[in-house]
Order: sequence, then C-alpha cells, then structure tokens
Amino acid sequence: EKGAATEVVVVSIGVQQAQDTLRTAMAMGADRAILVLAEESPEPLAVAKVLKAIVAKEEPGMVILGKQAIDDDMNATGQMLAGLLGWGQGTFAGKVEVADGSVRVSREIDGGTEEVSLKLPAVITADLRLNEPRYASLPNIMKARKKPLETLNVADLGVDTTRRLTVVSVAEPAQRAAGVKVGSVADLVEKLRNEAKVI
Repeated sequence: EKGAATEVVVVSIGVQQAQDTLRTAMAMGADRAILVLAEESPEPLAVAKVLKAIVAKEEPGMVILGKQAIDDDMNATGQMLAGLLGWGQGTFAGKVEVADGSVRVSREIDGGTEEVSLKLPAVITADLRLNEPRYASLPNIMKARKKPLETLNVADLGVDTTRRLTVVSVAEPAQRAAGVKVGSVADLVEKLRNEAKVI
C-alpha cells in the first residue's frame, strides 16, 4: 500500500490443506501463492533449503517469515535462510521501513529495541508487534479464489529434506514444592540460611 512492494507472494510448505491458509493470505492482500507439498513436517534446515530454492526461482527483494514455528518453537528457519542466501537479516522485527535499496528494522532485544539497517535483498523475521493482520472481507475472500496458487513438490526443487534430528525423550519438569509464608524478615533469613542453604 505504501508502494514499497510491487508484488506479494506467500509460500507454505506442508500438506494440501495448507491451501486454505494461503487463500486467507491472498484475501488479506497477497497477489499469489506457492504451496510446496511435503509429506511430514520438515525440520527448520529443510524449510530453509526449500525457501532458498523458491527465492532462486522468484528473486524477491525481501523475505518475511514468522520469528518461530508454533510446533517446535525452534526460532531457526529465518536465520538459516539468511545464512544459506548470504543475505542480511533483521530478526524479531517490530517495525520495518523500506527506502532507497535498504530496510531499517527496529528489533526487540532483552534491553529494549535495537535499530539495524540492511541492504536489500534481506530476510526479516516478524515479531507479534510488527502489525495487526487485516480482516479478510467477504469480497476479498471471493477474489482470492481466482488468484493464482502454484503447487510444487519438494522433489521438484531438488531439496534433501531428510530428517537430521531425533526426539530422544520428552518429560515434564519436576514438581515444585509448595511455597511457605513467613511471619517476619528474621524467619525468612533463617529459612534461607538453614533450609534453602542459599545464604
């Protein structure tokens, strides 16, 4: 809408049902979509390799991803993609401004925010605060049905998606003991010294 992009292409890697998500993205304003079919949920490195192949085909000026996956919370795909492409990256982006062949990213860090400037093309991973997704109106949902959605197979891209990680075990954290109320500072100091042995 600001004229910074001439075309928005959305990509998903997964099963056939991911078409619904891509159609929703087109109803929100994307111009076209690409679905890469994969039998099982690929690992972050495999996703980054698939996206690298898509980038080579599409030649975008900027790639925007979520900051982490909802299934494994890995927070790795964007960084791996930037590394494979040799592009600059702005992670945890809360604000993005494009101008004169570069992009300024305000990113969230532990101490507050950090501003970085990157030459385009670049990879951006979006934080929750980057924007408020628009509502997909009924007319736009109808228009999205006519927008192009290309379907590819991982094999078509020549990408090795062999799993390299194995989940050895999953366990709940140990149960914590109930807290205790103390009547005075002296009681607190005594319990910290004699029971918890931290002072």
